[in-house]
Amino acid sequence: MLSKSAARRFFLGGTFVCFGAFVLLTLDTLRRIPAQTNQEAMTDAVVRGKHLWDSSNCMGCHTLLGEGAYYAPELTRVYERRGPMFIAAMLKDPQAMYPGQRRMQDYGFDDAQINDLVAFLQWIGTMDLNGFPAKPTLGNVAVAVSASGDPLATTGDRPQVFNQICIACHSLRGQGGQVGPALDDVGNRFDVDYLQRWLRDPASVKKDTKMPKLPLSEESITELAAFLSKQTTAPKKEAGK
Repeated sequence: MLSKSAARRFFLGGTFVCFGAFVLLTLDTLRRIPAQTNQEAMTDAVVRGKHLWDSSNCMGCHTLLGEGAYYAPELTRVYERRGPMFIAAMLKDPQAMYPGQRRMQDYGFDDAQINDLVAFLQWIGTMDLNGFPAKPTLGNVAVAVSASGDPLATTGDRPQVFNQICIACHSLRGQGGQVGPALDDVGNRFDVDYLQRWLRDPASVKKDTKMPKLPLSEESITELAAFLSKQTTAPKKEAGK
């Protein structure tokens, strides 16, 4: 059993050791922060986007870096998962992206504000968070196959924009969204020229369509149309044949 003086020394010694360890760990954390947060890439647009994120109370619905509400999707890796075009389109007109199914408020952001928010979310996604959150798996879904079962596209040669934008509303081989029609046999129904016109401006092809006009580049449109034209299924055999 310790005497009072020994107990006092033990207590004070343990306190100083723990305090010293705490100080060292704090200094080590502060040393690591610039590199792990990619501080050098924090541009003026990123800062403006952060202020806009706070003033719009985005964390009232979304989570970021594990903090916030759980009503809407977690956005720490949204830039990697969805890409800048999808994010910009959602911020521009949420209802147009998901007609009648999206509860996100339209804040009326102008193009400059949207660019700032996209820059902020891109920067957030570059942080080294020691594996948090888990790497998005969106890029590994919807591997297309032909009627014979041979792969038409692998994860590497599928258009990235398909996995970031199209799969959010449409499904392929049972994986993806349910807002728009499945794309398994879209190549049977439409040729490349039609698909390109549709992707440029859906409303010009079908006035009552619910699909919004997406901010796709001509390169993305060409790539997507070529990919979608290959999504075919085997024709059904007639009875008795």
